[in-house]
Amino acid sequence: MIEHLKNFDEEVPKWDIALAALAREEFDKGGRNLSLADFKRQAAEHAIRFDDIMVTLFELCIQGEWQYQDAAGNVHPITRDEVNHLYTGGRLADKDVAAYTGSWSPLK
Repeated sequence: MIEHLKNFDEEVPKWDIALAALAREEFDKGGRNLSLADFKRQAAEHAIRFDDIMVTLFELCIQGEWQYQDAAGNVHPITRDEVNHLYTGGRLADKDVAAYTGSWSPLK
């Protein structure tokens, strides 16, 4: 069985598939870009850690699946370095992402 897994050729996403689907469902349901408040609400409703949702969203942006627009509506590319600098204690806290007052939307 282990040998079979070594030969597994399908690419594994770098983000949490379930959390990405939850965010996409929220976007599709509301028909509007999502905000930090939307992700905080989802975290509370589904008993999910907020930072796990944000890590997924950041990764989706880095990989070109989603985009972030600042409060003025300008697209702000999310980079790996930017995300790495947000981590102070091993997990993202509210204060770490407080500057992201814009919105998030899928590109694909």
